[in-house]
Amino acid sequence: MTQTLSHLENRDAFIGRHIGPGVDQQQEMLRTVGADSLDALISQIVPADIQLATPPDVGDAATEFAALAELKAIAGRNKRFKNYIGMGYTAVHTPPVILRNMLENPGWYTAYTPYQPEVSQGRLEALLNFQQVTLDLTGLDIASASLLDEATAAAEAMAMAKRVSKLKNANRFFVAADVHPQTLDVVRTRAETFGFEVIVDDAQKALDHQDLFGVLLQQVGTTGEVHDYRALISELKSRKVVVSVAADFMALVLLTAPGKQGADIVFGSAQRFGVPMGYGGPHAAFFAASDEFKRSMPGRIIGVSKDAAGRTALRMAMQTREQHIRREKANSNICTSQVLLANIASLYAVFHGPEGLKRIASRIHRFADILAAGLQRKGLKLRHATWFDTLCVDVADKAAVLARAQAQEINLRSDIPGAVGITLDETTTRADVQALLRVVTGDDAQADIDALDKEVAHDSRSIP
Repeated sequence: MTQTLSHLENRDAFIGRHIGPGVDQQQEMLRTVGADSLDALISQIVPADIQLATPPDVGDAATEFAALAELKAIAGRNKRFKNYIGMGYTAVHTPPVILRNMLENPGWYTAYTPYQPEVSQGRLEALLNFQQVTLDLTGLDIASASLLDEATAAAEAMAMAKRVSKLKNANRFFVAADVHPQTLDVVRTRAETFGFEVIVDDAQKALDHQDLFGVLLQQVGTTGEVHDYRALISELKSRKVVVSVAADFMALVLLTAPGKQGADIVFGSAQRFGVPMGYGGPHAAFFAASDEFKRSMPGRIIGVSKDAAGRTALRMAMQTREQHIRREKANSNICTSQVLLANIASLYAVFHGPEGLKRIASRIHRFADILAAGLQRKGLKLRHATWFDTLCVDVADKAAVLARAQAQEINLRSDIPGAVGITLDETTTRADVQALLRVVTGDDAQADIDALDKEVAHDSRSIP
């Protein structure tokens, strides 16, 4: 039989790549449900008044490769600006060995939960390392194997604070005003379902409020300020208030660990440890707490155990959650984690090692110091005296600054009244700092980066 061109184009080849029920299996299933055909089954289920008399006119099908080419052309219309918006999201360098062997490895695509420890020892070991990295950076006693993201981790911290609080009649949760706005939105949404009252104010004013069961602070603040919370946390804990801190993973490489400042719970996004932004996600959250609260932690904790032969083995030691038998006693209704992303962050830390991480964090901070010095030389004022990677710059003509930024294909944070926000990251270069100075100051003169470097290297006070 002569085949038509349409047949030879094989536009439905995609279907053949998938193993589905064969004709015999379909007939068996139809007999089981008492239908003669698929059309008869649909007629029994779908009301007649919403069934179409003829198939919809959607045009000819495209081949898989033609569809991919069209989608690529659409995606190519995006303009890829250099982003300095920050707010918990930064560009990263994913080490090629991690990119090839984990992120682009199909064997990891659906490996979000190691349900079978006997065949998941490698993933569990990487997660155990993720927990250890979290402990080292937060200064706390116990860490989980990741949560969904920073915002939902904040909601989990609020719920956990209420569970462990000794102030059983307290029903108010305080959030510092410089917490990331997306985090605040999720906290407010979750608080509404719990019936908690959320108070948002300057962090130091937390002491002015009564009946608080918990407080949420941000380190580093959303507009860049680095805080010394020791005195505030000490006073809050003397009042039996549970203190949570949303922290920046990379900043913690240089800053005093919140746990060392007295925080009960520390969490944040692990995205900047090698995980691409991915249009905003997914990104793993880290979550750590004091040992006394371990039974109330959300998520899973990987532990070291023994197998039947007495050999060292890893397993999910604690995992109270809603899918299990005691689901009514679960600490959280979040039933998943971000194992792939957490393991990328874990192995990013292994790849660079402690000294490598410190070098990256120090380079980011040095570039921020250099940018700050260059801006101040031009008479611009910064909102804060302390920073790690983010500067909040007062500008007289904000519209002009943003117009220059757009012309240079640069995105700055623009939602701060009278100011712009600039967040640097591990991909920042000398040329990037030069471009930022030109955009913000409006001066096309080339700044002397080496001279600015010498200036700030000997007199940096931006980290308290």
